[in-house]
Amino acid sequence: MDIGEFKATLTKDSLPADLNDLLSALWYEARGDWARAHKLAQQQNDEFGFWIHAYLHRVEGDQGNADYWYRKAGREPSRLPLAQEWEEIAAALL
Repeated sequence: MDIGEFKATLTKDSLPADLNDLLSALWYEARGDWARAHKLAQQQNDEFGFWIHAYLHRVEGDQGNADYWYRKAGREPSRLPLAQEWEEIAAALL
């Protein structure tokens, strides 16, 4: 699956069965279900889970918490527009 195909799944009524938890978190966030996305991100104990967690806190408007998760992910805090960071994360996972 490429980024275009992944984005096309956002128009579906339900989560595609073949997505891992990280992509599922991004899918739910893009569909407006921040809480479900956050729950999935919290369950991931790796750099990608931390990165998504940081992104989600940016979406929430909690930059201090986001900065903490960027550090855990080994990344500089993103200053990209949120939609661009979402695509960057999705592309890295795909």
